[in-house]
Order: sequence, then structure tokens, then C-alpha cells
Amino acid sequence: MVMRKKKVRIAIDGPVAAGKSSVAEKVAERLGLLYVDTGAMYRAVALAAKDKGLSWEDEAEMGKLAEQVDIKLESPKGKKRDGRKVTVYLDGKDVSRRIREAEMGEGASVVSQYLGVRKVLVRQQQGISKGREVVMEGRDIGTWVLPEAEVKIYMDATPATRVERKQKQLRDFGEKFSAADVRKDVMTRDTREMTRKVDPLRPAPGAWMLDTTDLSIDEVVEKIAERVESERQKS
Repeated sequence: MVMRKKKVRIAIDGPVAAGKSSVAEKVAERLGLLYVDTGAMYRAVALAAKDKGLSWEDEAEMGKLAEQVDIKLESPKGKKRDGRKVTVYLDGKDVSRRIREAEMGEGASVVSQYLGVRKVLVRQQQGISKGREVVMEGRDIGTWVLPEAEVKIYMDATPATRVERKQKQLRDFGEKFSAADVRKDVMTRDTREMTRKVDPLRPAPGAWMLDTTDLSIDEVVEKIAERVESERQKS
């Protein structure tokens, strides 16, 4: 008799530049799971608002906009396998690169505060994961989107490390900011996301606290893969 391994959903939370996206993508590839970048969805709402000339500070309008726009995430295929982690479509248009601009990171941090926006996107995220093995990363995956995930991880690193990583990420996208500016942005987003009234960023009950400060991406991936394999062996 062949024993089927337990299905596993992986929820990864943590602050900006903790390494979530890079790690989640590689974990998904290694384990053959679907990778879901929830932050990309909030960035897409922010981009849609910018293109329509709407203010991110208008909570009511952002809630309406989230209901109206069509956001789709796909694994990169063909010519779109150009280094991107995920292909993001906004109302049918590929906006994968536009949403990665520093401005959209700030916009996502603002619009993600709003209950109306979160209700819409959380519902979509839960729909994507229904009945599937996924690696989903964001700010509220273990606490709200997938509270029953078999593996819940809160990934973090020292502020200095996160600032350095964020600066490199922006540089790779052709955007140059001083360390001081990046530090200010990271700290501002931390405060906003950890103190917001709706689904604040915090470790989920029972989450594995994983400090990535002194670890390479591959080392983090290895640790998570081992944890997942151990979970899969459970009946």
C-alpha cells in the first residue's frame, strides 16, 4: 500500500525586505507548489488607483476600486521567464514590472490598511489556495488568509539587513535611493503595517520564527524544505 504524503500549505509572513518573496519563490519551485505573492495584488490596486488619478488616502474609493479591477497571478512562462517571480495582470495587461517600482511599494502599504480592500483580496487569495498546495507570502497569511496552514513562518531580519536588501532590490530595478531614504521608507512601512487597525502584521499563533539575517536564500530554502518534509510525514 502506497502512503500518500500529507498536503501542505505554507504561509510566510514578515516585514518588508525580510526575504519572503525570494525565498517563497524558490521553495515553491523546489517543492512543486503554487507560489502566491499577495503583495503583488495590493501593488496592483495601488497602480490602478494611480492610473485612474485616485488618491491612495481615499479609503472608500480604494475599496470600490478593489472590487472593480481584475487581478490575475500566473507563473512566468515563455518570454515572460525573464527573472520575474510572478506575472501579474491588471485588467488584462501585464503590469509585472510597473508594480515593482518603489512608489507602488508605498502605495501597497497604504491601501492595504483598508478593510474594504483587504476583504476583496483576502477572499481572492483564499480562493486561489482552496484545495491546493501553495506557498503564500505577505503580511497576514498565517493570521488571516490561511490560519489553518500546516506550516506557518514569520520571517524577519535586523533592520540594517533589511535596508541593505531593499536598497539592492531597488538598484536591480534601476532605481537609486540613498541608504537613509531606504531606511526611512522601511521604518515608515513597518510602523504603518504593524500598527494598522485591520489585520496588523504580527506572528501567527504557532508560527516558526525564522531570522534570516545571517542566512543566504538557499540556506533559508533548505531549512523550510526540511520543515515541510517533516510536516508531510505526519499522518
